[in-house]
Amino acid sequence: MFTSGSWKKSSSGEGSDVINPATGEVIATVPKANLDDVNACIQSSREAFQSKEWASIDPAQRGRILQKMATSTYANAKMLAEIESTNNGKTFREALSEIRYGAWTLEYFAGLSDKIEGKTIPVPGNRLNYTLRQPLGVTAHIIPWNFPLQLALRSIAPALAAGCTVIAKPASWTPLSLLAWLECIQGAETGLPENVIQVITGSGSMIGDAIAGSPMVDGIVITGGVDTGKSVMAKASENLTPVTLELGGKGANVVFSDANIKYCAKAVCFGIFMNAGQMCWAGSRLIVHEDIHDALVEAIIAEVAKWPIGPGMSEGVRIGSLVHTTHREDVLNLLKTGLEHGGKVVTGGHKIDGEGAFMQPTVVIDVDVNNPLFQEELFGPVLSVTKFSTDEQALEMVNHSKFGLLNGVWTNDLSRAHRLARDIHSGMISINEYPITFPQTAFTGWKQSGIGIEQSQEALNFYTKVKNVNVKL
Repeated sequence: MFTSGSWKKSSSGEGSDVINPATGEVIATVPKANLDDVNACIQSSREAFQSKEWASIDPAQRGRILQKMATSTYANAKMLAEIESTNNGKTFREALSEIRYGAWTLEYFAGLSDKIEGKTIPVPGNRLNYTLRQPLGVTAHIIPWNFPLQLALRSIAPALAAGCTVIAKPASWTPLSLLAWLECIQGAETGLPENVIQVITGSGSMIGDAIAGSPMVDGIVITGGVDTGKSVMAKASENLTPVTLELGGKGANVVFSDANIKYCAKAVCFGIFMNAGQMCWAGSRLIVHEDIHDALVEAIIAEVAKWPIGPGMSEGVRIGSLVHTTHREDVLNLLKTGLEHGGKVVTGGHKIDGEGAFMQPTVVIDVDVNNPLFQEELFGPVLSVTKFSTDEQALEMVNHSKFGLLNGVWTNDLSRAHRLARDIHSGMISINEYPITFPQTAFTGWKQSGIGIEQSQEALNFYTKVKNVNVKL
């Protein structure tokens, strides 16, 4: 791990094995940091911020450094994608797309680094009143295992653009791509000062608690489950440390009778079976008009039947392994619980025997809105299908969820599309396409899907503090 200015082992000497979930093979061992390592890392990040070498650098120069980091990421994308695929289980095709998206995110925030502006405010009397936006400080980034490098760069890029320092904690199952990326960045001689970025590995609960409870950490960003987010938020509240939480989802594709069934079927498959369904924004609910229910379900089954399943580095594979056999068992158990409440499996429903954590893509029809398959996030390749008959019923169904991240609407009726975009309770809506996002667009959830905004110019608001200055002239 890279902490306090060098690559090092844990001070205790302990390590954790990292496996390839497609084979169960141990492919690496990484340090298991202890509390002393965490505290030293936080102290180094604090010192790097207080030195002002990064926080007070010409913002345009910060942008140039970020641009060099983006260039290095693009140049090493295939190598990083191979590591990602081998460590996470996803296909090489998906991993490569994600790493390039991470590089694009670095490019985007490189261009914003010298555009973080305050404003002047008209006030009574002979006065000048203005605001400054200054770097937040030491930021901690708790990274999930489903998109290990892409989601790390999603928050690291705006933090660096704002002048903050970064402590990144990758998930214990999938730490390798972030470590390899940092090694690439250091080799590219970007000019990034020492300790502005550190990567620490080990127990998520221990490191997360230590970081969230530290008065020397100024902001925490976490992508993960709802329970983990609540735990981090509670710990952070001890020091009133601000948090950005990107948590769970139970996305729905609401499909009306005038939708293009063939195109919609492909998008629905992409939205639930990509990355083996291990996505917070997965379209795991299909809410479809009764007139086209049978035709759309048949098209989805036919489409996913064309998707080969296997190790992510194998040629032509479209669905890779789940991240771990333990996680696969959790998904299968939740599926079993849901089926006890009703529903009929029309394809899939089982693990794939043999080595690795593979599972069949699964479609369940006749799912009631109170069924756990409709309500709970399985985080696997399981699609629940529910019929509706009226627009009002469709809206009620899509909003009948504790989550509100991304939802999709499929219709050629422009008025209906905009009306639903207004009335659906979620942070993101996609019409006639699913899923989709860009570095310049806000990634944000409502309800239990989170707090705060990732991506877009608005993400910079979290990484800066507003200072008001009043001058009596």
